[in-house]
Amino acid sequence: MSLENVQEDLEAERSPADVVCYAGGVQKQSANAAAFKFGGSSLLGADCMLHAAGLVRAATRESRVTVVVSAMKGVTDHLLSIAHALAQGKLAYARREAELVLDLHLSVLGDLQLDEDDDVRVRRELQLLGCDLLHEVRVHDRVAATAELFDRLASFGERFSARLFAAALEKLGISAVPVTSSEFVLTCDTFRDAQPHLEQTKERGRAILLPLLQEGIVPVVTGFIGATPDGRITTLGRNSSDFSGAIIAHVVDADELVIWTDVDGIYTANPKESVEARLLHELSYDEAHALAANGAKVLHAKVLPLAAETEMVVWVRNTFNPLARGTRIGSPRLPGASKGASQAPVQHFVESSQRGGVA
Repeated sequence: MSLENVQEDLEAERSPADVVCYAGGVQKQSANAAAFKFGGSSLLGADCMLHAAGLVRAATRESRVTVVVSAMKGVTDHLLSIAHALAQGKLAYARREAELVLDLHLSVLGDLQLDEDDDVRVRRELQLLGCDLLHEVRVHDRVAATAELFDRLASFGERFSARLFAAALEKLGISAVPVTSSEFVLTCDTFRDAQPHLEQTKERGRAILLPLLQEGIVPVVTGFIGATPDGRITTLGRNSSDFSGAIIAHVVDADELVIWTDVDGIYTANPKESVEARLLHELSYDEAHALAANGAKVLHAKVLPLAAETEMVVWVRNTFNPLARGTRIGSPRLPGASKGASQAPVQHFVESSQRGGVA
């Protein structure tokens, strides 16, 4: 699957969520495997989830797709507020926040308008997760706000999200199952900033994910979370779902990782703050890593070294504007192969980012 351009005459026939991607206007042989990572803003509510699921459906016509999901936007903050409340002995507040998180996801489930059997099944899954979350509140009255507790609570956002997104795919006729990444992403025990053991993670992950892909099933994997060898939940740090996407793409030997977000790609400056911001259509791994390491907020810095190691192409694209080409990050291509506007030296943008100017 090539994600460079789209065939324009499909625009009139399908919604943007159904666009199939092409290179140079000519359909190409697809990559065997691709990973799609959706951020929290791409999953905020039933409409967004169904729209994102449509992007996955289009891609499954040509490729085996693995999806990695964040928590819905704002949910992780609610979950972390529970940990703070417990540390302060505010049990009633913690319980209300936990109930709010459950009710939010049950509301999205209702808005998905699944058929009765699927609704009952997914509702039961969400309610069981909610019981686990409320159990944490009951057990941890007036406890220290340990990093381990924060991670355990924070993990619920992605676990709720994966179940809902799998249900959205099923509604569109795509076989999908939620997969909790802590089942195979093995990490150290540095809670809130755990480092993955990549080779062990790949071995364990392939045993879980590859049989699903071979059966034509889309795994919907939780980003952000892993587990220690003795099974304690960890997280890879705030805003690390992009890194999770790269890890999962590495596990399934994906040729491409698409990071779906709410902007058209990586810009020379924050487009919300500068009218001079320009979209960067092509970046090398080193250029993108330099931008990310110096403040570019679109991409997690740890994505690029892993992508470069496997020569996996990374795309940053807009969930809500899928006709836009986005930013391609990968090995330099042959002269003349690049599409889009020519670009000034990236060193200029690195220097700008060091002054806080890169989006």
